[in-house]
Amino acid sequence: MKSSILAAAFGALALGVAFSGSAQAADVSACLITKTDTNPFFVKMKEGAEAKAKELGVTLKAYAGKVDGDSESQVAAIETCIADGAKGILIAASDTKGIVPAVQKARDAGLLVIALDTPLEPIDAADSTFATDNLLAGKLIGQWAAATLGDAAKDAKVAFLDLTPSQPSVDVMRDQGFMIGFGIDPKDANKIGDEDDARIVGHDVTNGNEEGGRTAMENLLQKDPEINVVHTINEPAAAGAYEALKAVGREKDVLIVSVDGGCPGVKNVQDGVIGATSQQYPLMMAALGVEAIKKFAETGEKPKPTEGKNFFDTGVALVTDKPAAGVESIDVKTGMEKCWG
Repeated sequence: MKSSILAAAFGALALGVAFSGSAQAADVSACLITKTDTNPFFVKMKEGAEAKAKELGVTLKAYAGKVDGDSESQVAAIETCIADGAKGILIAASDTKGIVPAVQKARDAGLLVIALDTPLEPIDAADSTFATDNLLAGKLIGQWAAATLGDAAKDAKVAFLDLTPSQPSVDVMRDQGFMIGFGIDPKDANKIGDEDDARIVGHDVTNGNEEGGRTAMENLLQKDPEINVVHTINEPAAAGAYEALKAVGREKDVLIVSVDGGCPGVKNVQDGVIGATSQQYPLMMAALGVEAIKKFAETGEKPKPTEGKNFFDTGVALVTDKPAAGVESIDVKTGMEKCWG
C-alpha cells in the first residue's frame, strides 16, 4: 500500500486548492480536513488522499486548522465543502465533540462524512471511522514499558504528555490505553485526569508538536524531577520531551514511549530517543477514505466497519529494537520499511 501510494503522489496540495484526474469524473468531489498541515502525520495523510484522488479521478480540496486544536477553521471548511457540493468529507477532528453539529449539517446535506484517525464523540456522529485502534496503540506501549521496567514498574514515576485541553478521543484513548497496559486504573476510561494512582506525576498538553512537548516536560519535571517514564501523544511531542530531559542530564535514564510510526520517530527509536512507538498508517486511512467517497457517489453504499468493531481498523504495530516478553512487536528495520514521513 505504501509504495503504490507514494508512487502516485505528486507534491503537496496548497490549502483549499483543488485538483482532478479524468474530466469525466470531475463531478465526484471530496474534501480532506486535517488538524494541521505541518504535522508529518497529516502531511502524509494528505499525500495519500491526493494520490488516490488522482488515481480515481476525484476532485479533492484540502483544508487544515492553523494549529492542533483549531476547531473553528475546521467548521468553516465543512461549511465550504457543503457549499461547493462535495460528495464527501474526510476529517481528522480537533474537537471531537464540538465539531458534531457541523458534521451533522454536512450529513443532512447528503455528504458522506468519514472520520480519519480520530473518532467523533459519539463515534456514530460520522458515517464511518477509518483509524488506528488507538486504545490498543496505547496499551501496547504501556505493556512494553511495564515489561521493560519489570518489578520497578510498581514504583515508577509517570508523566503524561497529552494533546489539547479539549481531550479529543484519540488523546483519551492513547492516554487511557497506556494506563491499562501499564497497570494503572484509569477510572473513567473516557476522561483524562481523574486517576488516583500515586505513580502518576501529572498530565500536561503539547498540541502535538515538539515545542509543546519540551514545555510540557519542563513543567512536569518541576513537579517531580525523578520522573522515569513518559507517555507522549505522538513522536514530535516525544522529541521535545527528550530535549527537555537532555537539558537536565536525564535523557539516559527515562523511558519515553509514543504513538505514530513516522520515519523520524522510528529513527528516534533506533537512536534510543524513544524506547518504543506504536506505528499507524495514515496514507492507508486517507486512500481508503477517498475510495469510499467515490463508491458512495456512484452507488450510495457506505463503508462497513471491521468485524467486531465500530470502526474500520487500519492497523497498528509496536516498533522497538528491545522486545519485551509477552508484547508483540516489530523491529526498527521492519518499522522503517513501513514508516511514513
